[in-house]
Amino acid sequence: MNPPPRRCPNRHTRTNGSGRRLRVATPYIGTSGFSYKHWKSVFYPEDMPTSHWFGFYCKHFGTVELNNPFYRLPTFQTFQAWKERSPEGFIFAVKASRYITHIKRLKEPEEPLERLMASASGLGDKLGPILFQLPPNYKPDLARLRGLLELRARDQRWVLEFRHTDWFSEEVLDLLRAANVALCIHDGTPGCPRVATADFIYMRFHGGESHDGNYTNAKLRQRSNEISDWLENGLDVYAYFNNDVGGYAVNNAQYVINSLTAGAHR
Repeated sequence: MNPPPRRCPNRHTRTNGSGRRLRVATPYIGTSGFSYKHWKSVFYPEDMPTSHWFGFYCKHFGTVELNNPFYRLPTFQTFQAWKERSPEGFIFAVKASRYITHIKRLKEPEEPLERLMASASGLGDKLGPILFQLPPNYKPDLARLRGLLELRARDQRWVLEFRHTDWFSEEVLDLLRAANVALCIHDGTPGCPRVATADFIYMRFHGGESHDGNYTNAKLRQRSNEISDWLENGLDVYAYFNNDVGGYAVNNAQYVINSLTAGAHR
């Protein structure tokens, strides 16, 4: 399946009336995680040692969403090593610890959030959005949501992924807008709004719009056009494919990258 070593275009441009090309926004397209044993011989060459996988991944993609901090927080040194091993301009999105979202359920998030950011700061200027994914059985608690949002530093990009449909209310969306925090647009929960609540967009593809986890080209073209529209409106777009089974995430993400590259003249 190995896709060609073409990474997402660094920026999306359009042409004004005088023919001058203007920078609009930046797309960051990748996968959710990169170290999957079942990607061997599907994406990673059969004879390639796992220690070389990340470098190989970076030849194809300019961003990755780190899932492992959700389960166990890496050290500052581990984050720093990822930074040093990645090429210039590479961006890491970081999934926040489940201790904050699933165990504490946003209660008293100050200390675990401080630990998370202290470790993730090892990424330096390659640190991208922080994703907070709430559990599917957690219904809205606006007081706790407000408490979390108040902790965001102005230079940090935060994302909330809601899995319970009751969170998809105008009241919640207004809180996100006021805090400049992005709603994660995803297909893991029916009815998730496809709206901007921050000065950037964050999308996750869980395979929910396909019968086997693999998106059709028609659906990927639809989503590529949607991403292009966000970019044309000046919003950076982060999009990560989480349908890792069968290596679909790699092929699907590469298809979107190629679609955006082909349409970069817009």
